[in-house]
Amino acid sequence: MRIGELATRAGLSRDALRFYEQVGILTSERRPNGYRDYPPEAVPWLAYVRTAQSLGFTLAEIAEHGAELAQAPDQAAALSALFADKIRIVDTRMAELAALRAELAARAGTDCPLRERNAPSVRPYG
Repeated sequence: MRIGELATRAGLSRDALRFYEQVGILTSERRPNGYRDYPPEAVPWLAYVRTAQSLGFTLAEIAEHGAELAQAPDQAAALSALFADKIRIVDTRMAELAALRAELAARAGTDCPLRERNAPSVRPYG
């Protein structure tokens, strides 16, 4: 199918499809006239890409793991392993954000919130 039909069926712009090709998310064959020709499997693949993005996966991660998932004998198990890795990343980030929040809360309302703790008061530069 040509790019316009794929864009319509996938609910994406032609520019998005070209970008996905550029970053290795999508492939097409070139016809002799230069038009891109996409396989029918591109439509469900693009739905997967959009779902993966909504679950926090970057396009780089999707491109990196797409081929190995396609070759995996048990795609559900392979995806579950990727999800477990992503959960660990999210948990780490949540802990970092909780520590940052605690630090901000401890500094809020002090005489100089940007001063290092237990450091003498300093007038702002400028």
